[in-house]
Amino acid sequence: MSVLFPKVQKPREWDYRPIYFDKEKEARKDKQLARLHKGSFREEHEKHMNDLRRKQKSRLWFFVALLIALGIAYFIISRYVISAE
Repeated sequence: MSVLFPKVQKPREWDYRPIYFDKEKEARKDKQLARLHKGSFREEHEKHMNDLRRKQKSRLWFFVALLIALGIAYFIISRYVISAE
């Protein structure tokens, strides 16, 4: 394959970025960043995850209590109602 299609190196890319300073643009950018940054994403995410974990815990405790109540009800019914017949 290399005989028929030899590898040819690509030319280096030209990456030119002019260097200049625009006071007005920098001021606008700073003003916009100050307005947008009211809280970080991590803080909001942790707050949301804490609320979600709290809901999951309360739901888990509800189902555990329901399971215990059903077990007690089954025990009472099987002992007293069925043995009375």
